[in-house]
Amino acid sequence: MACASFVKLNAASSSWTGQKSSFGKRSPGSSTHRVSFSIRASSYTDELVQTAKLIASPGRGILAIDESNATCGKRLASIGLDNTETNRQAYRQLLLTTPGLGEYISGAILFEETLYQSTTDGRKFVDCLRDENIVPGIKVDKGLVPLPGSNNESWCQGLDGLASRSAEYYKQGARFAKWRTVVSIPCGPSALAVKEAAWGLARYAAISQDNGLVPIVEPEILLDGDHPIDRTLEVAEKVWAEVFYYLAENNVVFEGILLKPSMVTPGAEHKEKASPDTIAKYTLTMLKRRVPPAVPGIMFLSGGQSEVQATLNLNAMNQSPNPWHVSFSYARALQNTVLKTWQGRPENVEAAQKSLLVRAKANSLAQLGRYSAEGESEEAKKGMFVKGYTY
Repeated sequence: MACASFVKLNAASSSWTGQKSSFGKRSPGSSTHRVSFSIRASSYTDELVQTAKLIASPGRGILAIDESNATCGKRLASIGLDNTETNRQAYRQLLLTTPGLGEYISGAILFEETLYQSTTDGRKFVDCLRDENIVPGIKVDKGLVPLPGSNNESWCQGLDGLASRSAEYYKQGARFAKWRTVVSIPCGPSALAVKEAAWGLARYAAISQDNGLVPIVEPEILLDGDHPIDRTLEVAEKVWAEVFYYLAENNVVFEGILLKPSMVTPGAEHKEKASPDTIAKYTLTMLKRRVPPAVPGIMFLSGGQSEVQATLNLNAMNQSPNPWHVSFSYARALQNTVLKTWQGRPENVEAAQKSLLVRAKANSLAQLGRYSAEGESEEAKKGMFVKGYTY
């Protein structure tokens, strides 16, 4: 009896055969039936691997500016600006046209609006990025909604229509994608929530690769709670075990993905704070137990940490060789000082861009294990934790 399956011949090659292969075939006269597997042809595998390697290049990481319009509006409001498309475009132009940004940044995650926007003088934002050797990326999930049957937990929507949207994003110049789902420790997490998060990430990853986009896999473990670091480690190991099980079930090419995990830290309300060395030890322990070395890059989210704390923790993780590129995919930990420097004023753009380069260079040095917090400003040392949101 014939059964259809997708069988990858070589994860590091785009050579696939569109033929049928036979297993269990005996000599003529045998009653054993031939079992055939359809093998899918793909033209993207080589490109996916190359893109992932480019993003995971030494001394570089990801600038995350994929906030939804509502979230971007909250950031603009913090400096007294209205949430208009003009103001959002002006802020993102400031970031994406920073001279020399590509020395420290290898990829930029964009919101859909930004992917299709241009500078005030008519240059597409994706072209500004390419000129700096920065890979354009795109947020593809549709946000979190309540998960029925769970302990007040959430699941991430957006699989409907994802294939067609991904194909359009690829045409527009995007070459990697991001899908963020969350797991809450105070809410359990329930087995249902963990499974839903892992399955959704795996389906998204498979669809993204099928359309030429390197998927960033991000099951964010929220910082909410007063639990110790050992509890975070326990949950993280459970979540990542489930994620990689379903990634394999969905035939995802591990060499063509990137991960965006939370660092393993105590809950934000826990009475004892962990040092960078302790966070590095726990985080790397979890990753070595769960993440195959075939994965090219681990791009950490900053998780509501201060700019300096996120950089110190990353630096501590790069004091010895790792099986993967260990780097950053930061939003607020790269942008906080930038926003406060800019204040929405054209005359402050150059100073704001310089502050972005300062933070990008600091994290570049941390990726190389060479960062020192000496000389950092007091502003950069302030925490940015918001309950329920650690992006």
